Amino acid sequence: MIVGLVVACEAGFWVLLAAGLAVRYLLKWRRTSVALLLCEPLLELVLFVATVIDLRNGAQPSWEHGLAALYIGFTAAYGHSTIRWLDGHAAHRLAGAPPPPKPPRYGLARAAHEGRLWLRTLLATAVACALLQGAIWYVGSPATLREGQYAALRVLGIHGLIALTYLVWPKKAPVGEEGRIVSRR
Repeated sequence: MIVGLVVACEAGFWVLLAAGLAVRYLLKWRRTSVALLLCEPLLELVLFVATVIDLRNGAQPSWEHGLAALYIGFTAAYGHSTIRWLDGHAAHRLAGAPPPPKPPRYGLARAAHEGRLWLRTLLATAVACALLQGAIWYVGSPATLREGQYAALRVLGIHGLIALTYLVWPKKAPVGEEGRIVSRR
C-alpha cells in the first residue's frame, strides 16, 4: 500500500505542477495557479499520515516505510527548486520571458553550484533520517528502518564525493584558437 501511495504522490506532484503552470501561463489565472502549487506539500502530508497510520495499525516496519521517508525528505529538499526551475522554463516558453539562467559549467562557479546541490541533499537526508528515527522510536523496531537511514546516508556520501570532484578537479572552459574562451551554451 505504501509503495503505491509513494508512486501516486510522485505522479500527483507532476500533475499538480503541470496543471499549476498551465493555468498560470495559458489561462493567466495566477491565483488559481498559486493554489494548485500550494497543494504540492499536501501530498507529502498525506503520505506521512498514511505511513503513521499504517505503522500504528500494527504493520511490520519495512523498506516501504523507509521509501516513504526518503521520498518525503527528498521532496522537501528539492521540490521547491524543481518548481522554480520549471516555472522559469514555462515562463520562457509560454509567456515570452527571457530564458532562465543555466547553471555554471566550469571552474569554481560550478563547484559552488554542486556544493549547493549537495547541501540540498544534506537537508533531504536530515529530514528522511529524522522521520525514520521518529518511526523507530514510535514502533520500537529499528532493524528495517535503519536500512532507510543507511540508504539516505549512502546517497549523501556519494553525492558529496561527486560534488567534491568539481572542487578538486574543476572543469576548465575550452579555449578557442585565438586564446579566447569559447562559450558552448
